[in-house]
Amino acid sequence: MRPPRRLFAALAAIALASASAIAPARPAAAQEAATLVADRVEIRADNLLVAEGNVEVFWRGSRLRATRIAFDRAADRLTIEGPIILTEGERVAIFADAAELSADLREGLLTGARLVLDQQLQFAAARIARSAGRYTELDRVVASSCRICADRPVPLWSIRARRVVHDQQARQIHFEGAQFRIADVPVVYIPRLRFPDPTLKRATGFLFPTIRSNSSLGTGVRIPYFLTIGPHADLTLTPYLATGTTTLEARYRRAFRTGDLELLGAVSRDDVLPGETRAYLFGTGAFVLPRDVRLSFGIEAATDDAYLSDYGYGSQDRLHSHLGVSRFRRGEAVEARLHAFRTLRDGESNATLPTIVGEARLERRFVPGALGGTATLSLEALTGYRSADLDAAGRDVTRAGATLAWERTEVLGPGLLATLSAGLRAQYVTVADDAAFPDPVARLIPEAGVTLRWPLARATAGGATHVLEPVAMLAWSPADPEPVPNEDSTIAELDEANLLSFTRLPGEDGVEQGLRLALGLGWTRFDPSGWTLAVTAARILREDDDPAFGPGTGLQGDASDWLVAARLDLPNRLRLAGRALFDDGFGVTRADVTFGYATPDLSVETGLTRLLAAPGEGRPDDVTEWLFDADWSFARNWRGHADWRYDFEAERATRAGLGLGWRNECLSVDLSLSRRFSSSTSVRPTTNFGLEVELIGFGSGGEGGAARRGCVN
Repeated sequence: MRPPRRLFAALAAIALASASAIAPARPAAAQEAATLVADRVEIRADNLLVAEGNVEVFWRGSRLRATRIAFDRAADRLTIEGPIILTEGERVAIFADAAELSADLREGLLTGARLVLDQQLQFAAARIARSAGRYTELDRVVASSCRICADRPVPLWSIRARRVVHDQQARQIHFEGAQFRIADVPVVYIPRLRFPDPTLKRATGFLFPTIRSNSSLGTGVRIPYFLTIGPHADLTLTPYLATGTTTLEARYRRAFRTGDLELLGAVSRDDVLPGETRAYLFGTGAFVLPRDVRLSFGIEAATDDAYLSDYGYGSQDRLHSHLGVSRFRRGEAVEARLHAFRTLRDGESNATLPTIVGEARLERRFVPGALGGTATLSLEALTGYRSADLDAAGRDVTRAGATLAWERTEVLGPGLLATLSAGLRAQYVTVADDAAFPDPVARLIPEAGVTLRWPLARATAGGATHVLEPVAMLAWSPADPEPVPNEDSTIAELDEANLLSFTRLPGEDGVEQGLRLALGLGWTRFDPSGWTLAVTAARILREDDDPAFGPGTGLQGDASDWLVAARLDLPNRLRLAGRALFDDGFGVTRADVTFGYATPDLSVETGLTRLLAAPGEGRPDDVTEWLFDADWSFARNWRGHADWRYDFEAERATRAGLGLGWRNECLSVDLSLSRRFSSSTSVRPTTNFGLEVELIGFGSGGEGGAARRGCVN
């Protein structure tokens, strides 16, 4: 019997191996049937089925490929000649020279075999035995995820074991008599060892340790232990043992049906503060409640001002905890938040800062009938508490207010856009512990303005588009509103985003006063090759000086400094943006320049910031800083990192870091060196060194690994 190539036959004998005779196929049996594909199929008189040439068997998600298969119906066995490839799904594959398996492929013996998990981790064994369709037992095993070639027969690392058992159901790998080797040189012997296989994303067990050296804490090792808590939660405990500290770090994560929660923390006893227990706790959570309500919270707490910086847990100099609810619908926004602040800065006292702040806001947008346009009604409340009872320094302020704003835009003549806007703010403010302000204070602040924009566009013969847009806004607010303590508008800014706004102040306490005229000119070129260049120049003219803007803001006087901003974007590669304020003598009041460049082999981010001293904004000295961050791939499998922060006023670096990484398909090594140069009464200059080694394929999943090496024929 010689059927044509790629003949498909339903082999009920394989599917129903326990039956004593071949029965007529029933619907259930048909679903259980195996499928055989071969160049030649022969059924012999002794009830032996033989398939030869490009043989393939498909059975319950398993696929077997071989040169020859013989099925002995009486013995219920398959005798297979190789080369053999047995795959189960997309993540388990067995390669062998020869095999004897049960008819359902669940039990049997394979010789000269190799097991590959997730196309990554491979086990070479003298023989492989399958049992119960669950366990794969390997004898005299060499395991590695490194690619082995004829010109490189020794893997970079390997684990040799007397016996290995792969529990396919639990997705665990058990080693007996294991010996870890580097370049085939024995390094450590482990009698028993267990790893999750690469297909398992979460499993209880130890993660790879890291070595860390700190100039304050000494040299030590971090040994993470990952603990699964059901399908939706986990806990990672990391002892950090060093010459100068004993620390236990922890991370807890849980996913709920309506949100998620994460907590980070650590407890330490060290030589920095002998005899004291130091700790921190950070946490975040977000949940979706009924009726489109969202609940969010954050926790930031530390036992002392220097703990986070000493251990590298964070760079923030103020801790911020919050609890908030919000709901956003079409035309409506509702928010309420409670904040708790704690400063870690030298020179600041938590007693004189508003450490407890509560705020609430309701905003609705609607069309006001005959007036047309868009109207917005906002209700807001804010309160702040200071623990000190000192006059002025211990001031407590509560504010409630309502704002009604209206805006309508019309097109006039040849594309001229005219926008009329008006607003009315009503506020009621109570002030405690500050004799400089009356208590209470009620004020009503009207605002009005008109804005003109004239966008002009022209297309060139080469396909480029130029857009030129002159803009102007004439705005008015009362010159002398009733003064209130300025709690939320201490830092003013002039940029392209707020040029055509009623105010350059960020909050509700400050009011930009008097009659002023904002003038600007913007030009943008859109090139057909994909790059874009935009330039903006602007200035604000005032009828009278505004006391809300002091020296160093660029907004003081009857004419602001000149605002010049530019942005260059090259598709998928380069980004350059700059903004500066110049006085009439071309002196720089403020400047911010950022540059970004990204290719597959190089990524650079750098920026320069220049700020003149502004005592009214809490900046008594000039600030000039340069930031630099780069990642680059300089050779095959090698990648470097560098970051830098330099203070030109102090003429020294404040932070520097270097990193070097090597990664291939089976090993990742990362070295890092960082130095913090700044110091204060609570924070000391420190140097950190880190070493992290990862064997890719053992529980890591190998995500983001380097491309696999090719072999030289």
